[in-house]
Amino acid sequence: MSKLDSIWQTDKTIDIQMKYLPLNPGIFVQNRKRFCAAMQPRSIAIFVSNDEVPSNGDAIYRFKQNSDLYWLSGIEQEDSMVVLFPDHPEEKYREVMILVRPNELKEKWDGRRLRSEEAKKISGIQTVVWLDSLDGPLQQWIHLADNIYLDSNENDRKSSLIETREYRFIKQTREQYPLHNYFRAARIMKSLRSVKTALEVEVLQQAIDITRETFLRLLKFIKPGVNEYEIEAEIFHSFLSQRATGPAYGSIIASGDNARTLHYVSNDGPCREGELILMDFGAEYGGYCADLTRTVPVNGKFTKRQKEVYNACLHLHNYGKGLLKPGISIADYTKKVGEEANKTFLKIGLLTQADIKNQTAETPAYWKYMYHGVSHHLGIDVHDLGTRTEPIQEGMVFTVEPGIYIEEEKTGVRIENNVWITKTGNKDLMKKIPLEADEIEALMKK
Repeated sequence: MSKLDSIWQTDKTIDIQMKYLPLNPGIFVQNRKRFCAAMQPRSIAIFVSNDEVPSNGDAIYRFKQNSDLYWLSGIEQEDSMVVLFPDHPEEKYREVMILVRPNELKEKWDGRRLRSEEAKKISGIQTVVWLDSLDGPLQQWIHLADNIYLDSNENDRKSSLIETREYRFIKQTREQYPLHNYFRAARIMKSLRSVKTALEVEVLQQAIDITRETFLRLLKFIKPGVNEYEIEAEIFHSFLSQRATGPAYGSIIASGDNARTLHYVSNDGPCREGELILMDFGAEYGGYCADLTRTVPVNGKFTKRQKEVYNACLHLHNYGKGLLKPGISIADYTKKVGEEANKTFLKIGLLTQADIKNQTAETPAYWKYMYHGVSHHLGIDVHDLGTRTEPIQEGMVFTVEPGIYIEEEKTGVRIENNVWITKTGNKDLMKKIPLEADEIEALMKK
């Protein structure tokens, strides 16, 4: 028996326990095939998990897996790795899953860790190696390769200055193997992750359906005197009771003038008679994120002016949704929605002809009342990987979320759905979630 053979795992299969129901491993099998097809010949790609991040004292933040590693494997456990080497002469080493060895004492404190058969069932990767046995075989694999793909967090919205495990691993590998050719896995990931397979969208749809049920629950709960944090609590309860991992991001529950703060997360104000409440929330299910925004009247009835502003926002939402199809870039799409926003804001008395005449390309008139982008990619990350300059492709998933924020009226309205791009247009994955003002009023009245 070779040294490599001796580190294969042979544990018996045990039923996998998780909040969400087991996903189809074909999701991750497809994803790995897509990535390997984009690699240079004689290349190895190595992906590492995120760090466990300390908070205070001896506590750590809840672990969140590296999105690229999850996209390739479906494994959410810390201290994991994925190695892809499609040209390895032995087939069993073309895909390798690395796991931390289960430790009896650690499991008494922190809970059970994956066994090899469980990891195989989740990921579809048939070769599993313990992390503490990896150094020898990894060196042999790298010596057989000419090129090494290493991963990095190149999300355009990244702002953290902390050196993560990815960058430490890059530094370590380049020092140990200086004569190899190095490539950025992130360039491939940005292209591939932005285009969702049908299997991925099935999971995303489950997150959306959970979010829908939660919104319907909220329409029965919201009334004057309820506090924002109570609504957030209802969201969290509803998500967990439907097998969601939890919120995909910090829920925004913004009543009255709080709605003008785009990332308002205090959620500590009262919901008052006569105000609107903007709610931006979504469930995470199986690693995929829903992203919904609805704005409703606290007392269940829009005023005439509130409905006018709401319907103006709904018009922009539908207009933007109609533009999203293969071939248009996000930059051109945003420009067209902005031009329509100028016309719409003129109709409802927010802008004047002079405002539009005096605008510049750098500061369009509509920015006074809609000061954010209209869409972003959606998937494993809420702000998922994807280009903003190249043409939109079939299979991409976007949010559509215009907003109108009026300082003079101390109010804000935003409407957001998630759409999947098709050959000729798009499919609204949230089409079953109430959108029209009259429908919302009717449901709240019940």
